[in-house]
Amino acid sequence: MAKAKPLSSSARRALTISLIQNGIVESQADLVQQLAENGIDVTQATASRDLDEIGVMRGRDTSGQMRYQLTAASAPTARGFAELILSVEASGNLAVVRTPPGGAQLLASTLDRASSNGTLTSVIGTIAGDDTVLVISRTANGGPGLAKELAKFSSPKAIKSASKNLAPKKRK
Repeated sequence: MAKAKPLSSSARRALTISLIQNGIVESQADLVQQLAENGIDVTQATASRDLDEIGVMRGRDTSGQMRYQLTAASAPTARGFAELILSVEASGNLAVVRTPPGGAQLLASTLDRASSNGTLTSVIGTIAGDDTVLVISRTANGGPGLAKELAKFSSPKAIKSASKNLAPKKRK
């Protein structure tokens, strides 16, 4: 098992959302185990608080299995998305976005979905590390405009309007 690493509550919740999106969290005990497998030791009480804060619900998936599921209100963009963006810097056709430790992959996935559905028009793709996301612009000198679009996208008003488009798709 990986050594436990300190993680901000935002990053831990981002990982929790990712685990729920992957459809592998059936109970709080499952969540505690999955987080431990990712090197994050939490108590069941902490897992419970995180699930409550995220706003997930437990229900049957398409196969009839009881699992935690994200609702439109609990999608990463609707709650906590702005907390994932600590800073944005632009250069050429790139924007470098800093996140709390562990938050980059969730942010990159969210930005990729927003690009795919047309919510973010200037994003061609992302590359995520642990706490940094490299966002690539569609144009050769589009980095500064991309940085502005990302800042606008993370505003509370944009988050609310985009939450319907960015809610996780149901797995078949």
